[in-house]
Amino acid sequence: MKTYTRYSEDFKEQALRKVYNRGNDQSIQDIAKDLNVCWQTLKTWMKKAKLHNSRDLPSKSKRPDDWRPEERLSALQKSYGLNGEDLNAWCREQGLFVHQLEQWKAEFCRQGGVSEKGEVHTLKAEIHTLERELLRKDKALAEAAALLVLQKKFRALLGGEVE
Repeated sequence: MKTYTRYSEDFKEQALRKVYNRGNDQSIQDIAKDLNVCWQTLKTWMKKAKLHNSRDLPSKSKRPDDWRPEERLSALQKSYGLNGEDLNAWCREQGLFVHQLEQWKAEFCRQGGVSEKGEVHTLKAEIHTLERELLRKDKALAEAAALLVLQKKFRALLGGEVE
């Protein structure tokens, strides 16, 4: 006995958008497999969209690109423990694709990495500055020690002292 899943209108719109915006290297079957949807279902949606003359698919609801960072983070948190069919069902309810969640996760990680890179760069510059200052002070100390030794030898020569 088959169980049928009801897809949200948002999910259908995004799926059709993905089909219509696909490149030559992707077939409808490939997209259906990525979305975990039967390709005949996708074809049916395409036929209905043609009947309604909505090939450009006006967006009735919020597109994934319109989600604010707080909403994206919340979606990532809510979907964190979900796997397989549960994750796909949750994404359909929200009008999202699994690959969009993965992209958002990568963006959040990258944004954290950017600030860390900047911080690392700043720390490296500070270390470089401190190393240069330490080297300068080492040279000054060596020069002062050499002058003291020379001064001691000079006094010894002039005063006739024994070293």
